[in-house]
Order: sequence, then C-alpha cells, then structure tokens
Amino acid sequence: MVSPKVVINELLVDVFNHILSIESDVLKQKGVRLSMTEVHVLEAVRNVDVPTMGNVAHKLRVTLGTLTTSVNVLVRKEFLKRDRDEADRRKVYLSLTDSAHKVLSIHDEFHDEMIDSLFKDLDLEKDEVLLKSLENISQYFKQRY
Repeated sequence: MVSPKVVINELLVDVFNHILSIESDVLKQKGVRLSMTEVHVLEAVRNVDVPTMGNVAHKLRVTLGTLTTSVNVLVRKEFLKRDRDEADRRKVYLSLTDSAHKVLSIHDEFHDEMIDSLFKDLDLEKDEVLLKSLENISQYFKQRY
C-alpha cells in the first residue's frame, strides 16, 4: 500500500508541473513570447509594494544576480524599465511597460479561467476541509520558504 505522504507528494508535484506546462502553452497560443520565468518576474514587479531589485528578488526567492539576468533580458525586450534612485544610486527601481501589462493581463486571465474551471463543481464555502487544507499548504510554503 502506498503511503498518503507519497500520494500527496506525487499529486502536488504533478499538479504543479501540469499548471506550468499548460500555462506556458496557453500564453504561447495567445502570442506571449516570454518564458514562464520572465512572466513571473513581471508579476513579482507588479505585486511588490516598492519594486526595487532587492524587493523583487526577495519576493521571487532568488539572488540579485539571478534576478539581474532576467531583468536584463526583459529590459532588452522592452517589458521592464530600470531607474536608479536619485538619492541612493545603489537602489534600482523596476517598472512595467505597456507590453508587460498586456502580458500580465493574459496571464491573469489564464489563472482566472483555470480557477473557475477547477472549482465550478465545488462549493468551497461548504467544503471547509478542502479550503482549510489549501490554506495550510499555502501557509507551510510561505513560512518554510
């Protein structure tokens, strides 16, 4: 008999991999010519309160060097702009271009459709165990990583 831990691990890995693969395919079909890593960098820039290189790297849980590589590509492709702080030239702010906003709109639409289709037959208000389990998984990853 396979242990519940093994089953849950396989399910989480399988779901994660499927989401990334489908997400990438859907974005390509809609004309987005960026990698999922690049799209997630744009998303992180949008979702941090103060979009400095340091804050975005922290949000993505990557080093500044790793983020710099992605940012350089996204600046070259004209999806990001980079501006230095006038008072402290070491601080670099990132901002999204119109092209980036369009990509993120497509990305958000994918996530909305995915969630809607996954949960169309579920009533999460009634399925408290599922909801609590998902919250616990989310909290675990936020605290641990």
